[in-house]
Amino acid sequence: MSIIYIDADACPVKTEAEEIATRHQIRLVLVSNGGIRPSPNPLVTLVIVPDGPDMADKHIADQAVPGDIVITGDIPLAAKVIANGAAAMRHNGDVFTAANIGGQLATRDLMADIRAADPFLVQSGRKGEMPHFRQRIVHGSAMRLRRKYAKVNC
Repeated sequence: MSIIYIDADACPVKTEAEEIATRHQIRLVLVSNGGIRPSPNPLVTLVIVPDGPDMADKHIADQAVPGDIVITGDIPLAAKVIANGAAAMRHNGDVFTAANIGGQLATRDLMADIRAADPFLVQSGRKGEMPHFRQRIVHGSAMRLRRKYAKVNC
């Protein structure tokens, strides 16, 4: 049975993911280092990991298996879960794949090097969250689950 894991500390689509989990009757695991209110939904589990760098990421990477879906904005975590055979998507609905994760890791590392080399580099901030991002995450997760269960039920 599939599980949806969410790197929950900064995830803006926890509510939408809970709706998807409820609709498809699958488990949703929110992984955080604290500060998140537990859900009364019996399908939703809140896992609190110890404080420390990437502790939530380590937990998710250790738990996610083929058939699971991981929602994260963390590219290295996405790479790990894809290597484990799980699916990964961003909070905005973009899907990480084995074909695109290498380029995304390289771009992330390049940008980190550029920022380190020029601390005065002026960058535009993150784009504000748009309502269509929430629709994309709901649609993308639902489509993955439909494809998975269509294969199982054939």
